[in-house]
Amino acid sequence: MAGNSQRKGSVRKSSKGPTAGSGGRVKRGLEGRGPTPKAKDRPNHKVYKQRVKEEQREAARPKRKPRSTDAEWVAGRNSVVEVLRAGVPVAGVYVAEGTERDGRLREAFRLVAEQGISLLEVTKNELDRMTGGAVHQGLAARLPSYEYAHPDDLLERAAELGEPPLIVALDSVTDPRNLGAVVRSAAGFGAHGVLIPERRAAGMTAAAWKTSAGAAARMPVAQTVNLVRQLKAYQAAGCMVIGLAADGDVSLPDLELGDGPLVVVVGSEDKGLARLVAETCDQLVSIPMANQVESLNAGVAASVALYAVARSRA
Repeated sequence: MAGNSQRKGSVRKSSKGPTAGSGGRVKRGLEGRGPTPKAKDRPNHKVYKQRVKEEQREAARPKRKPRSTDAEWVAGRNSVVEVLRAGVPVAGVYVAEGTERDGRLREAFRLVAEQGISLLEVTKNELDRMTGGAVHQGLAARLPSYEYAHPDDLLERAAELGEPPLIVALDSVTDPRNLGAVVRSAAGFGAHGVLIPERRAAGMTAAAWKTSAGAAARMPVAQTVNLVRQLKAYQAAGCMVIGLAADGDVSLPDLELGDGPLVVVVGSEDKGLARLVAETCDQLVSIPMANQVESLNAGVAASVALYAVARSRA
């Protein structure tokens, strides 16, 4: 009988489970498969493939990082000692092999030990390479890159303190010592930050750090690509913008905006405020002087203006 034959080549049929009929495979085939997935969730659909490509491009796109400067080198024994004395942040101090020890070098070693800064000995050729061929006299210090704040951070800082914003903006101030002096005055008179242009302006270099006398460690400095655009953004946020100018319409003692949200714009000593910057200001304010002095140093002008504002807020 078929299926029971023991002869070679015979096939034994087995019945495992139900076959076609009222149940079994046909019944399972009639069961519903649920709602149809959306196009973006169906791997073979063009919408799904397009979404995957967009996600891959987004993952490959570099993330926005805080703007920062490149690391700066300070070369020379006097310069390194001055930086260490001023408390400027230093990532490391490097000394060339075989450098003759003198009083300045011993003081640098002492300050390095007191401040917990790493001291590394390298060859003279290596130190030449790292400092770009500067006259280092066998000693150099590497400053970490400075991370600038975002312009909006200055408003947020004022909000956290529950105070009306007070921001100092610099227009084309190229001397880092002036920038350091402004940062120091801003910290001393209760400002919430300093705003500088990204191009054609001084940055937070070692000279700016030294002049700030440590104030740069607690006073945020923000950079902006377009100063006029950022001033308009501050105006949209409710700030009044005043610019210091020799031919200002209002004298500083008569200023009535000091107790509100305020941005004080200081121009360069030789050219003052740029035309578009001056036109953006809500008021141009002059500092009265007894003698015929054409202009004040940017750091001095900012200090005088901030002192007047601080008095009106008191």
